Amino acid sequence: MNVIYAPPREAAVIDIGSNSVRMVLYRLEGRAIWTVFNEKVLAGLGRDLPAKGRLSPAGVAMALTTLRRFAAVLEGVKPAYTFVAATAAVREAIDGPDFCGQVAAQTGLQVRVLSGEEEAHYSALGVIAGDPSAAGVVADMGGSSLELIRIGEGALKAGVTLPLGPFSLADAEGFDVDRLRTRVGLILKPVAKPFAADHLHAVGGGWRSLAQLHMAISDYPLKIVHQYAMTADDARDVARLVAQQSRASLDRLPGVSRKRAETLPYAALVLEGLIDRLGLKTIHFSAWGLREGLLFEALDRDEAAEDPLIAGCEALGARQGISPHLPAALNGWLTNLIAALPPAFGAQRDGVLAAAACRLADLGARLHPDHRLELAFDQLLRAPIPGQTHAERVFLACVLNARYGGGAATPSPAVTDRLLGEDARLRARALGLAIRLGCDLSGRSPQLLANAALTVSGSTLKLTASDGYAAVLLGEQTRRRAKALAEAMKLKLEI
Repeated sequence: MNVIYAPPREAAVIDIGSNSVRMVLYRLEGRAIWTVFNEKVLAGLGRDLPAKGRLSPAGVAMALTTLRRFAAVLEGVKPAYTFVAATAAVREAIDGPDFCGQVAAQTGLQVRVLSGEEEAHYSALGVIAGDPSAAGVVADMGGSSLELIRIGEGALKAGVTLPLGPFSLADAEGFDVDRLRTRVGLILKPVAKPFAADHLHAVGGGWRSLAQLHMAISDYPLKIVHQYAMTADDARDVARLVAQQSRASLDRLPGVSRKRAETLPYAALVLEGLIDRLGLKTIHFSAWGLREGLLFEALDRDEAAEDPLIAGCEALGARQGISPHLPAALNGWLTNLIAALPPAFGAQRDGVLAAAACRLADLGARLHPDHRLELAFDQLLRAPIPGQTHAERVFLACVLNARYGGGAATPSPAVTDRLLGEDARLRARALGLAIRLGCDLSGRSPQLLANAALTVSGSTLKLTASDGYAAVLLGEQTRRRAKALAEAMKLKLEI
């Protein structure tokens, strides 16, 4: 798992949607993508589109003011890449071309108006960039439209766009649950068979709010939307709860912002319709979508092929660590032991997580020693690194807990107990203790580490040193570290 090294560079994406106008600044470190600035305004450009076929005048004024500010920020940052994309509202409005002309005249920004199929394509690409294992159907719900596209098996299929955004569904008769449910079902009926799937990957602010609401009412201990998963039954229950609420009640629901309360019931009804029409079993929420898809397409082919979890851990660990060669040396040194650990997520995935953990072995080097354990654990638990399930986040945090001397009870036992099974906890603890042993035995020196060997043979953990290195490497602290590892694995220790 060799990570491609590239000089860090900045990128910017401006997304002119039917409801929001947003700019995100990113820092790219090879395949690792970090958000460093994120600003949006809910301009409501598409609010008048169904009735008048034109952009909202108030929305246009707000959007132009916002884009002038964004242009000024870009002038100061001077990113290596800049993407400016507009979606359904600008695409469909009679005065969409005029709006793009005003943007160019007032800001110098050249707006790329995406077709519905392009919008679906980039949303799917963003989901894959954030979770390469994703398969099923991507659904991206914006203010005016819903894009559907099938993903999996290493290919993107043709997508479709449907008039299922809140602005498209709203009408003068007001919000009527039964009438709108019927309307949603009729619009989805023609696509039900071609897009039937077990898994839906939901993209869009409205659906992220539904995920946050479910987290709040289920007392979920990890407040991270990306790769949060719900059963279809749970998602349907939450959607129906939201659809039946008054506006005043929605404002009081946990996890729901006042700005989202207006459009949230529409998002709920569309999600309910998708569950029923497509035969879904699981809903996965993605914080990555169109913007990240545009960015991902710009990466070099070798960078794009890297695992995002490995790349993110490489970048984070290298930034804080001391020896750039230590992670790879540790990973190789622990090969025999890793193979002997109890399985947790499947053989292939366990290998990826072990490689990621080794890249984080020196994460606490620059942290205060009195708080290193808690800070390293919390940083791993909540780091904005994609390509990992919530259970895998907890696993890596538990590895770091053991690596820095923490006990079996982690700094966040409620998170650990709820999201990680017993076998995974045992594996994480043993892996963390093994990494600690390797780091302390060698003083973080890959050269010294190469003169020791750690193996599991039958019921015995063996630690040996090359000729002439026993006195240097196998001292009292090494013996304590090896004993702790052997006890965690229920093995006899031989040094």
